Amino acid sequence: MSERTALWTPSREQAEQSQMHQFASGVAEKFGISPDWDTLWHWSVTHPEHFWCEMLRFAEIACGGSTEPVFSKPLGERYSTDDWLTGKWFPNVTLNHARHLLRFDDDRVAIHAETEAGRTREYTYRELRAVVARFADGLRKVGVQNGDCVVGFMPNVAEAIIAMLAAASMGAIWSSCSPDFGINGVLDRFGQIEPKVLITADGYTYNGKPIDSLERIDAICHKLPSLERVVVVPMLSESPDPSRVPNGILWDDFLGDNTTLDIVDVPFDHPLFVMYSSGTTGVPKCIVHGHGGTVLQQMKELMLHCDLRRDDAIFYFTTCGWMMWNWLVSGLGVGATVCLYDGNPMAGSPDRLWEMAERVGISVFGTSPKYIAACQNVKLTPQKTHGLSKLRCVCSTGSPLVDEQFDWIYEHIGSDLQLSSISGGTDIISCFMLGNPTLPVYAGEIQCRGLGMDVRALSDTGDSVVGEKGELVCCTPFPSRPIYFWNDADHAKFRGSYFEHYEGIWRHGDFVEITERGGVIVYGRSDATLNPGGVRIGTAEIYRIVEGMDEVVDSIVVGKEVDGDVEVCLFVVLADGVSLSDELVSRMKTLIAEGATKRHVPKHTKQVSGIPHTISGKKVELAVANMIHGRAVKNRDALANPEVLDEFAGIV
Repeated sequence: MSERTALWTPSREQAEQSQMHQFASGVAEKFGISPDWDTLWHWSVTHPEHFWCEMLRFAEIACGGSTEPVFSKPLGERYSTDDWLTGKWFPNVTLNHARHLLRFDDDRVAIHAETEAGRTREYTYRELRAVVARFADGLRKVGVQNGDCVVGFMPNVAEAIIAMLAAASMGAIWSSCSPDFGINGVLDRFGQIEPKVLITADGYTYNGKPIDSLERIDAICHKLPSLERVVVVPMLSESPDPSRVPNGILWDDFLGDNTTLDIVDVPFDHPLFVMYSSGTTGVPKCIVHGHGGTVLQQMKELMLHCDLRRDDAIFYFTTCGWMMWNWLVSGLGVGATVCLYDGNPMAGSPDRLWEMAERVGISVFGTSPKYIAACQNVKLTPQKTHGLSKLRCVCSTGSPLVDEQFDWIYEHIGSDLQLSSISGGTDIISCFMLGNPTLPVYAGEIQCRGLGMDVRALSDTGDSVVGEKGELVCCTPFPSRPIYFWNDADHAKFRGSYFEHYEGIWRHGDFVEITERGGVIVYGRSDATLNPGGVRIGTAEIYRIVEGMDEVVDSIVVGKEVDGDVEVCLFVVLADGVSLSDELVSRMKTLIAEGATKRHVPKHTKQVSGIPHTISGKKVELAVANMIHGRAVKNRDALANPEVLDEFAGIV
């Protein structure tokens, strides 16, 4: 990769004006180190006791108590699994996630929210603080207390943020699902945590179709006996009937009168969010994140790695059921304008999001390879058709961006952009590797590892390697690791999820390469890694090539176990009017052999009508592998399109 030419390099002025440079200069002077990136990263992972304290101060996170000790276990080069499981960050500090996100109280726009159906709402920081106070007053009046669970079955609208901040402000725990989840999918999640209050919209619009939510909520409520109140937000109707659901009340009627927000400071590791694993192999694990680790880690990423500032507007195309929603909302802690969109991103016009970016003046635009591919397919040219002068950073996650998508973004969105391919996950509610406003961007490569994240690639022999593929691990504890799993008193689920392979080292389940220049290439999930002839190859290597073909809309690659070996199986969704001819298969194989290796060439190539994805848009390779081997797929409710799975039974 070292011979590649950078697609973008920040000017000296751009780099020196960044908050990353400001932070590096400050710690260099204070601790006597060089301010260059490599030195800064190594210092951050070898001296976490200094780094995280400096980040706490730099982000101006208000807290009480002493920052000593930084970690309740001895800090050093080696950590046991027990250190990870039971160690507490900043055990003597108190703070509140909502206090930091609501620290501004003025007339700047805090939230700009749009829906496909044309509903647009804005809240200033002063208005947001007041309505959060009123919702918290409503929660208190129905008996919600510190440690109770409040949940949302909500489209991506401002009311979801308001409810979350209100719950957080009083020490309650927030969890949310996107309203496109089915009844069983919601019960698999909320049924484990016994919520006291549920917030729902009466419905939402997707691709021009109004979709009622209250019928499903009624069925859900009858199986959640812990619920004492259901708050209904009008979306489809100006005055929906709240009596359609047990203990229903309209949003405006639930709001209290108190507009003075009373925020309760809680311990650094006090539970804030319950997030969920994908649930494609069984009932989802409930992953609990704390106030301090979430806000500290996300401020680091937004301020330093994205260079987000008070005058900026930040957008991410996400639902309330994906951790990128939690990440996006933390933009409030910088004082930026958080932009929301709910619905089909191409409804009405394929350039809808770019039109919003121009109109609102979005500086940081977050998306996914799937959306970029959709823009490519309809031949959008946002740079020519929209005024994107304020756009400075494009983020992408969900799956690896292919090289051609890097090129397309710089050609058709903007040539002077920081393109941040980012990767981490629900497990850490943040990123292991992401962008950097002071470093160049290379196609197919994430710019750097996150500050304070001791990320490495381990070979099959357990050695840390550079320039070779290996298991993504993190060798040092970090504040945003889960504080625990729900109903996991002995940490068995927690231990089994991350530490069964390496003692004292977090194994994340991705197959990666750390490049010689410190970037990261992601090859796919390591549990979906293929081993034909005993050689490990990543599925993303094949996706990059196949999905760069005009004929291919989507694809998935799995391994079929045959006589002690693995045969590579490629399934493709083709463009309208294209069929899987021998010529097309031959051309695919040639491109794969030339672009990767001959070992990557599939033994079987089949055309299918659809590829199964999770609701957050990730390919579900394990489910397809189970189908072709005749094994049951345990939890189809976690999939956005479970109906396509049956097509894979007996296909090869």
